[in-house]
Amino acid sequence: MQTEIKNEWIYEQMPNEVWEYLTQVDLIGLWLMPNNFKPILGQEFQFHSKPIPTLNLDGIFHCKILEMVPFQKLIYSWKGGSGNGVFTLDTIVEWTLEKYGNSTKLLLKQTGFKKANLAIFNAMTNGWQTNIQKMIIHLNTNTNASTNV
Repeated sequence: MQTEIKNEWIYEQMPNEVWEYLTQVDLIGLWLMPNNFKPILGQEFQFHSKPIPTLNLDGIFHCKILEMVPFQKLIYSWKGGSGNGVFTLDTIVEWTLEKYGNSTKLLLKQTGFKKANLAIFNAMTNGWQTNIQKMIIHLNTNTNASTNV
């Protein structure tokens, strides 16, 4: 079984613009989930979604910022479960941004999936693709709006 999700995307925007969508609470909410993220090393935060009983998830993902290099790297834990204090999902999400010509290469790696997480792994693999497309749309819309002013 695969135990990590790895993806790479190229954005027309510079790293500082993409970084905002990874670290600003309102912008994260546009493409991922409602949250209480604060870009502070060691900060604990949550993502909120609808409960998914079939995956044994109560809809609250508990996270903690483990490493942060502004405009370059963001690493946080990502834990979830049925809400009884036991986490059946315990992973690490790593975002890396690299300048790529006049653009940005964004790399995502989520590691730590266990055999028992196969259904969650499949759902998250598809979910990241869907949500990243939302981020791209918002980035392109905001960039075009600011250049047309």
